[in-house]
Amino acid sequence: MNSKSDKQFFPYYFFEITVLAVLVVEAVLVLALLFPPAIGRSVDVSAQYSPRPEWYFLFLYELTKYFPGRWTFVGAVLLPGLAFALLFLAPFLDSGREVELRRRRAAAVAGFTLITAVVVLTLLSLL
Repeated sequence: MNSKSDKQFFPYYFFEITVLAVLVVEAVLVLALLFPPAIGRSVDVSAQYSPRPEWYFLFLYELTKYFPGRWTFVGAVLLPGLAFALLFLAPFLDSGREVELRRRRAAAVAGFTLITAVVVLTLLSLL
């Protein structure tokens, strides 16, 4: 098994792996220099600035439209907090031994209602 023709990992294969890794890094650097990424979209400084949150907060942004002024706390903090608390507590509120989703109606309704509300509010905020 250990004949003279067998190469050892160190230093022979280690050297080959190191050379290959250096060549791959060099190829990536050359491609990055030849094809630089776009900086971003051009900015129109004369347009009015309208800040928008990232996509994963768009449903909260839409809720603030329905609860303006003094009610913003209710729409942006209280309702989502209660909804996610209900989703978190759904397995404990419906603690049956059934595994099928159609027999665990309370947990299924709570989960699907929350997911539907988030998706609908996100889509409404994109319009």
